[in-house]
Amino acid sequence: METKKSKFGIKEVVAIGIGTALFVVLTEVAIPLGFIPNTALQVRAGMLAFIAALFGPIVGGVVGLLGHALGDAVFYGSVWWSWVIPDAVFGIAVGLFAKKFAINDGGFDGKKIALFNVVQVVANAVAWILCAPVLDIVIYKEPANKVFLQGIWAFIGDVIICAIIGSLLGFGYSKIKGSSSSLSKED
Repeated sequence: METKKSKFGIKEVVAIGIGTALFVVLTEVAIPLGFIPNTALQVRAGMLAFIAALFGPIVGGVVGLLGHALGDAVFYGSVWWSWVIPDAVFGIAVGLFAKKFAINDGGFDGKKIALFNVVQVVANAVAWILCAPVLDIVIYKEPANKVFLQGIWAFIGDVIICAIIGSLLGFGYSKIKGSSSSLSKED
């Protein structure tokens, strides 16, 4: 019995490049939460969830890390590492379940979408309620009450964005991929 090894090749390198570029561009597509400072609904979160769910933890982690760092540098002039690292953590966490989501196999519907959303909620909780505030306190000596409130709002926003955008991208891609796979099998 042969086991299929996951490999890291050209497709994954291209996914990192395109995913990182999209993440950077989507940094500007944000809906500020005016009542919570420095916190916004980020469309890029849904795209990161999709990329991680499609290509796995290495691609998800690298896109989260590079995309967020470059987006901060380009649009804000400095990198806020305590919020960059959680995006990498999120990408890795979602990516760990990529095979179970079956997006590439055309099977991303029903239970797989539910699993994706359970995973993204837990991954977002770890990233934004735990990791980001703790890193804010440790790295930047930020006040705990402020950063945990920001983290909770980032968590809520990213969960909503990932549930909508990540699920729709995964479902759409899975249907296209599944259709093209079945067509090529018939030829």
